[in-house]
Amino acid sequence: MNKQFNLEDMKGIFVDVILPNYNKEKFVEEAIKSVVDQTYKNWKLYIIDDYSEDGSCKVIDKFSNYKNITIYKLYKNKGPSFCRNYCMRKSKSKYISFIDSDDIWFASKLEKQISFMEKDNLSFTYTDYTPFFEKNGKKKIKLGTFLKNNFSFNSFINNSSINTSTMIFERSILGYSKFKKVKLLEDYLFKCDLLKKKNIAKKINENLAYYRILSKSRSSKRFENIYWLWHINKKYNKLGFFRNMVSIFLISLNSIIKYGGIK
Repeated sequence: MNKQFNLEDMKGIFVDVILPNYNKEKFVEEAIKSVVDQTYKNWKLYIIDDYSEDGSCKVIDKFSNYKNITIYKLYKNKGPSFCRNYCMRKSKSKYISFIDSDDIWFASKLEKQISFMEKDNLSFTYTDYTPFFEKNGKKKIKLGTFLKNNFSFNSFINNSSINTSTMIFERSILGYSKFKKVKLLEDYLFKCDLLKKKNIAKKINENLAYYRILSKSRSSKRFENIYWLWHINKKYNKLGFFRNMVSIFLISLNSIIKYGGIK
């Protein structure tokens, strides 16, 4: 790997981290701490609680005194699209990133990824990641991913493997793009919108995050996901019947390869 910028080289370059939360009391503290513990300190964290019904707010309030953490609490459940859009409107930094409230970053993620972007003048990047699940209170770690080195729109609709918790993009490419209010796969549609603008997403060849698999929710939504993938591809991505079928088949196949062994 080429030599990175050091932290002094990146002084004054900020990244906004957006963390939406809904009923993830058991996991959200670990996600927040993984941002707080970053070796790269030029971050601002926006936590937005989407009217959780568990003890999430008590956990989140532990971080209310951090100067670079802003907490929003909704008084009605609005969904993940609203939460991310709201925080994107509030953010002002050069870079925008996301972390889901049940995922975990490696401590060096921001330092390595922003260095990679600054050095090569990149506007949209992602990393490999390690899926895991918990059983009886113990983490079961799966093999890390080995994703493609880059994605265009045409390749992404056949392999939607950019994990939202690993992506960072430059504010300058955002334009009028936002998370649309769809029932499922709003993050897939958002990435498609960014890539349709002829942006290329490039991977830093590092594994820098843990992605938590909640097996019950995955299995119960498998057929719903296929329906919404078809709907999004048809309505928003304007794919014809055959291309849509190919997209669904290849995305499903890649999902089975990555997560199929998880019980």
